[in-house]
Amino acid sequence: MSIHEECGLFGIYDTAGNCAGSTYYGLYALQHRGQEQCGIAAVNDLELTCYKDSGLVGDVFSESILNELNGTMAIGHVRYSTTGGSRRENAQPLTLKYVKGSLAVAHNGNLINTEQLKREYEYKGAIFHTTTDSEVIAYIIAQERLHSGSVEQAVKRSMSHLYGAYSLVVMSSRKLIAARDPWGFRPLCIGRRGDAIVFASESCALDSVGATFIRDVEPGEVVYVANGELKSLTDNCGHKSNLCIFEHIYFARPDSVIDGQSVHDARMLAGAYLAKEYPIDADVVIGVPDTGLIAAKGYAMASGIPYNDGFVKNRYVGRTFIKPTQVSREIAVRMKLNPLKATVAGKRVVMVDDSVVRGTTSGQIIKLLRDAGAKEVHLLISAPKFISPCYFGTDIPTKNELFACSHTTEEMCRIFGADTLGFLSIDSLNKIAPNSKCGFCDACFTENYPISESECGRMDNEIY
Repeated sequence: MSIHEECGLFGIYDTAGNCAGSTYYGLYALQHRGQEQCGIAAVNDLELTCYKDSGLVGDVFSESILNELNGTMAIGHVRYSTTGGSRRENAQPLTLKYVKGSLAVAHNGNLINTEQLKREYEYKGAIFHTTTDSEVIAYIIAQERLHSGSVEQAVKRSMSHLYGAYSLVVMSSRKLIAARDPWGFRPLCIGRRGDAIVFASESCALDSVGATFIRDVEPGEVVYVANGELKSLTDNCGHKSNLCIFEHIYFARPDSVIDGQSVHDARMLAGAYLAKEYPIDADVVIGVPDTGLIAAKGYAMASGIPYNDGFVKNRYVGRTFIKPTQVSREIAVRMKLNPLKATVAGKRVVMVDDSVVRGTTSGQIIKLLRDAGAKEVHLLISAPKFISPCYFGTDIPTKNELFACSHTTEEMCRIFGADTLGFLSIDSLNKIAPNSKCGFCDACFTENYPISESECGRMDNEIY
């Protein structure tokens, strides 16, 4: 199995123009979801143009490029390169020309039937130019458009072929479309700025362009903008929703609200539940930047132990969890964090982090604290143990790479050099999002997959 991806989507329809500029700022707000490639496609006078490359949003796009892209519709994508690697041709949005016109597609998630679909369409003469499942989605939409009365109907019909996680923004020369898979694995929301309509992976991107949140795209729903009006197709709705719980633990920005639940509040609750499960006699609570900070504050508030900053973070180093190679992850940890000796020297420290996946960074971070003079280090994790791979778009690939699958908690604690190691319980995990309007997928912690074992390919000998 290949490593899966986590990406960010943005789309805007605005007859006032400057859609490429708005998309640029929307992608900037979503940069945490993917730091290796980005792209923007725009429509001006029914003509579709696209620019994409490897790099951060601020590095890839210049004012002159955005001016060339400007139009009345645009979609954008930030990508964490995994399947297919960092090759430029795998960057999104994907664009294509076919007998019905032009199409641009951007995708967040991971299909579990990509290879089956590729074989099926290759036997029918299809030629794929990338190694991404996103190109398969674009091809199927184009094929369905040949037999549909509209592009939104084609997107709806395509969903019957697709299994797995996919939030989509799709653009034709006249319409902007957003769709979310029937399980609702990946977030997608709708906003409005005056007469403009905006789609984004997270509500923080709406805020960045001055748009007001309207609602989330429902699992299975196809939402589209035609002549400035927002319309919806709900034929594929009604399935039990399964948003990835890791959105609240790690992926989403804390100022986002997903399906009714504040990400910030969910992380505070995770920390509070950790305090109930692991009462520790300590002098200070610190968090591992960035996603461990809020859970650490939740622990401190619930426990009464003072919270303080434990690390200074180098803001010019990306998130180590979503780096594509193990070597780059390890180097990034050393470059990324420097402990504050004034906070930890001579102290009994509770350190809160969001997860232990491969087990490569926790020991390094604890050593940093020991070298800075920490008397004790108690490591608490605001998530349960990862025990299963993810097939739906989160970078949790195989049991062989999951540290908790080959080590007990006691063994991990000893290897990391911690005085205590504790993980959030499944019972507490189920309580961290009380305001959510959706259900959750927690298969990476429980092995309870929302799609059947055979469809996920869980018996693949390469994994088990």
